[in-house]
Amino acid sequence: MPKIAVSGKGGVGKTSFASLLAYVLTEQGNRVYAIDADPNATLAQALGFPPELAAQVTPIIEMDDLIEERTGARPGESGRMFKLNPRVDDIPERFSVEYRNIRLLQMGTVRGAGAGCICPENAMLKMLVTHLLLREKEAVILDMVAGMEHMGRATAGAVDAMFMVVEPGARSIQTAKDITRLARDLGIGKLWAVGNKVRNERDEAFIRSSLTDLPVVGMLPYTERAIEADMSGQALYDLAPEMVARVREIVARVLP
Repeated sequence: MPKIAVSGKGGVGKTSFASLLAYVLTEQGNRVYAIDADPNATLAQALGFPPELAAQVTPIIEMDDLIEERTGARPGESGRMFKLNPRVDDIPERFSVEYRNIRLLQMGTVRGAGAGCICPENAMLKMLVTHLLLREKEAVILDMVAGMEHMGRATAGAVDAMFMVVEPGARSIQTAKDITRLARDLGIGKLWAVGNKVRNERDEAFIRSSLTDLPVVGMLPYTERAIEADMSGQALYDLAPEMVARVREIVARVLP
């Protein structure tokens, strides 16, 4: 089953792409885990999860009692020894919710610490991500923040590929290049870019000419339907058939 990470600068539509990718994989008969690892957790809304169902999900990072139980140390405490490989095998089923063959799990962000934080909560998140990526029965879509907070070398080694979502803009392109360098340093072999909010041939040409060292495997059009889906709380998959068709083409091209 494919294990895919999706990243990009905030606001470029990476969560929208992750949601479409999740639904396209369910079309192929896959059971999908959608993992929201962005501190601005909006994947539930992009997937069209009913609000009452999405409200049942608590980010793992906020479960202080669970983290203490599994690692031996409470988040925020200093000077205590803790387990670097806590048990996490039961967490995906216990703390996720399911809708239309997609299970949603929120990770949250390590509080007051960077990517190199050596703390029980970070150990918990990294072990959980690694466990999910090594499972054989489900496809996994990891909607990430622009950094690599949840990934170490062992975690990255379990990722089949990473999509960088970009929009026609210099800051988006630069973020994609920075993420690409980090991902290559971690050993992720398959790295692709997907253009989003593309209005015309000029936008497409800008993206392709700016990413000469990163394969651009598809373009998603700018559409008002993405705004409509966000405003109504409906899944983009249900409202934007032209975007769904493009994502199907991308999947057929690179994830046969």
